Amino acid sequence: MKKLLAILLAVVLVAGLVACGSGTGGSTDSNNSNSNKTLKIGICNYVDHPSLNQIVETCKSELNSLSSENNINCMIVEENANADADVMNQIIANFIAEKVDLMIGVATPVAMAMQAATEDKDIPVVFAAVSDPVGCGLVKSMEAPGANITGTSDYLNTKAIMDLIFAANSDAKKVGLLYDLGQDGSLTAIKEAKTYLKDKGIEIVEQTGTTAEEVKMAAQALADSKVDAVFTPTDNTIQECEMSIYEIFKKASIPHYAGADSFALNGAFLGYGVDYTILGNATASMAFDILQKGAKPAETAVKTFDNGIATVNTETCEAMGFKLDEIKKAFEPYCTQLVEIKTAENFGGSTEGSEG
Repeated sequence: MKKLLAILLAVVLVAGLVACGSGTGGSTDSNNSNSNKTLKIGICNYVDHPSLNQIVETCKSELNSLSSENNINCMIVEENANADADVMNQIIANFIAEKVDLMIGVATPVAMAMQAATEDKDIPVVFAAVSDPVGCGLVKSMEAPGANITGTSDYLNTKAIMDLIFAANSDAKKVGLLYDLGQDGSLTAIKEAKTYLKDKGIEIVEQTGTTAEEVKMAAQALADSKVDAVFTPTDNTIQECEMSIYEIFKKASIPHYAGADSFALNGAFLGYGVDYTILGNATASMAFDILQKGAKPAETAVKTFDNGIATVNTETCEAMGFKLDEIKKAFEPYCTQLVEIKTAENFGGSTEGSEG
């Protein structure tokens, strides 16, 4: 009898513990319930790229913080496609097979591949750093995406960066455009730049490249054309090559203006655009709201940001013959903030590639 009573008491105690652990009692329901839940999120980066890497790291950190604050387990599966379409599609297929709760695609090619792979599946997609979500067909409109996808855009204010070119050199007569025709996110900005320059009667010299060697040849061709400045939008292909081409422009005293601070980090005279740390945090918040607060991607507006941060490479600035104080004064009306940077391979890394 004593043994039987002991067994019955143990059963009652275990039952009570199970009831508490499942969150069925008192005011601790939501916390205890959340503690048993694991969110599985797949993040695919397009390529190893300072700005894109910054987005991924910030996004992961913010997701972990939000999960911790809400007593939720968060499992993040991070992959990099290294600009290879086959690798990218395999990563996405693996995410689907692993039954992730949500996918985050960093850069336009990844976002488009995720959209195509999940059209008939109930897996929400949040993209990051897509320059022209409507133009590339990811969403119906910025306000109402219309499908199971939304995200953040690093839309480039092309007019603002053009204004900076002429603020630094009002006598500029010939401007080069350097980009990759295969980068969908670059085409709208290039079209806008052409319209701006034609309206001012400026001669335009276009050069494109899809490989490192082609980009280097294109940069040299622009230098040989003696353009007064070069513009590149938020183009991943050109950014990957910046460390190998900025010396060409520096030697020719041609300032390179581009659509992200990572270009300036890698030697370009100026990078102009969004703060990618803020963009990464916003991307994570959108993903969390979809998974935990019931936000619907189709009805969640694509988030854009103030494109007012100008990042000047002080080493390149000096090599161009510009005086930094004069550049700051000239740029002040056209940007909300001016950041100084020196040439390095990655944010927070040691200085590399600069002449000394």
